[in-house]
Amino acid sequence: MIFLIIAVILFFIIIYNRIVEPKQLLKEIQPAFRFLIESDYEFLLKLKYGNDVDVNDKFGKRVRDGVLAMVFMFFIFLSQIQFIYVLFSIIVGYVVFKQPYSSLRAYYKRNLYNINLLLPYYLKSLEILVQHYTVPIALSRSIETAPEVFKPGLRSLVSKIEAGDMTVDPYMDFAKEYPVRDSMRMMRLLYRLSLGNQDKKQEQLMMFSKTVSNLQNKSREQKYANRLENMEKRTMVMLFVTGGGIMLLLLLSMMMMMNYW
Repeated sequence: MIFLIIAVILFFIIIYNRIVEPKQLLKEIQPAFRFLIESDYEFLLKLKYGNDVDVNDKFGKRVRDGVLAMVFMFFIFLSQIQFIYVLFSIIVGYVVFKQPYSSLRAYYKRNLYNINLLLPYYLKSLEILVQHYTVPIALSRSIETAPEVFKPGLRSLVSKIEAGDMTVDPYMDFAKEYPVRDSMRMMRLLYRLSLGNQDKKQEQLMMFSKTVSNLQNKSREQKYANRLENMEKRTMVMLFVTGGGIMLLLLLSMMMMMNYW
């Protein structure tokens, strides 16, 4: 314990007197940890915080927190240096380092669930616009009334089309950004609809409308299934609490009877 107290005092002395600049030290050690950065880390950050997020700053804070946690654990076990304690300190540092990424992944999964429910209803409103406008114009007009989660992807999609990209790539990029049920298929249908002539437009619209209706039905079924699952969980919790309460009362009653006799 005395080693930990001395180490903490020395640490504050070094920081207070600016013998070592924390930010500069962090910048110097950060490149050594770049191999730990996840392939989808930048995408997840932009999904949660927007395109203006500073990826290096967020990653630097993860490195800082992980290193500090590891050093702190080292100081705790300083009086009994053994391999198992060193390994445990490294594991603690790594867990602290990975925690923000795990939080981002959890946010992404929650977001995907919401997207899965919202996408069919957005496509239904888009279907109405496509009946009166070309697909690029319909996409542009749909941005204002689209759910907030889709707006960044729609703006990117429209800007690529307006820049002259007439391939399927902008549509596929949107589907990859929102990889939920049938998103790839719906974007391909939308792309074919943008290429079709007036003679085939009605036929393609009917196919698009039918697919959107199927997606809406699946979305409603998923909502009902989730509600039913939540109700079942609450019922089980109530049963366990009630059963546990009854057992506890019986136990207390038996103890009181035994003490009485």
